Amino acid sequence: MAADASRGLSRAKMEDVCVPQVELAEVERVFGGVRAVQNVSLTIGKGEFFSLLGPSGCGKTTTLRIVAGFETPNRGEVRIGGQGVTSLPANKRPTNMVFQQLALFPHLSVFENVAFGPRLRRLGAAEIRGRVREALALVNLNGFEERGATQLSGGQQQRVALARALVNEPAVLLLDEPFAALDLKLRMQMQIELKALQRRLGTTFIFVTHDQTEAFAMSDRIALMNAGRVEQVGSPRDLYERPANRFVAEFMGETNLIEGRVLPGGARMQVDGTSLEIDLPGPALPEGASIAVSLRPENVALQEPVSTAPRLKGIVSSAVFRGPLARLAIDLEAGLRIQALVLNSGPVSAIAAGEVVSVNWSPTRLAVLQP
Repeated sequence: MAADASRGLSRAKMEDVCVPQVELAEVERVFGGVRAVQNVSLTIGKGEFFSLLGPSGCGKTTTLRIVAGFETPNRGEVRIGGQGVTSLPANKRPTNMVFQQLALFPHLSVFENVAFGPRLRRLGAAEIRGRVREALALVNLNGFEERGATQLSGGQQQRVALARALVNEPAVLLLDEPFAALDLKLRMQMQIELKALQRRLGTTFIFVTHDQTEAFAMSDRIALMNAGRVEQVGSPRDLYERPANRFVAEFMGETNLIEGRVLPGGARMQVDGTSLEIDLPGPALPEGASIAVSLRPENVALQEPVSTAPRLKGIVSSAVFRGPLARLAIDLEAGLRIQALVLNSGPVSAIAAGEVVSVNWSPTRLAVLQP
């Protein structure tokens, strides 16, 4: 687990993450001949905030629905808490789900919306009152019990939906893009609140999103999906800094993809279509192999004016303002175009199109991609 994700976890909780809570073994789901989920195997730890990330139609929501029991896999097995649940209906599983469309009952009060699940389970009136108040306190909605669902803001409605799911004390909470309808500022606020809530509860959360920044903000680990398959599983830092392949590198943020062939010795490559030779991170690679490496734009170091140090010379072809950052496209003399991100408050903040710069990067910042 990445250091930045694990800092908020207690030692006890980090140990719990090693205990499997949800397991998918070679799960497949076919709709009319289309394999929406293909051979997916995942192990999600107890107390983990785990995200299923990917573009629309990649199979992430179908995978979540298979865990919930709303979809039955054509092949494979689902286990929760070590028990096989593949054949169990949704209402027999220790899970609750928060949908993208919150589906609050508009004619009911906040209290009655949250109490709906416990009433179905025929709990006593005193226990229902206690559970509802505790759930509303968790999402900071004390005193809202008698409000109507339609009297609430979008963020407050989202909190009611969370309380309604949490009141049943599920072992696993499933969330299907619950913040998609919120504006950017409120979405960011809800991300912080949801992660803090999950840490307090220690409940396993499985969160579906197509937004990598949202997954970065909350996840202990991420499974990046594409065309029904899992491309890579790891911490946000793992997927960003050590992408397994081209799809992961490009989906997880802006990157420079540099292709070429490995030179004798296995420690350098010649970039295709250029005279440029660059150092590679170890270990040595097979001579003559065709490879691609990923270099994030923020890892491109610039200097202006051009120094006498052994750096690559280039001309800025475009400079785009992005608030605190500027995105530069640089044509190197060797024949390669790369992208760089620089702080607008830094020493190279005034660089504009047409200026000459010198460029360098550390080989350790390159990620060698699988074919």
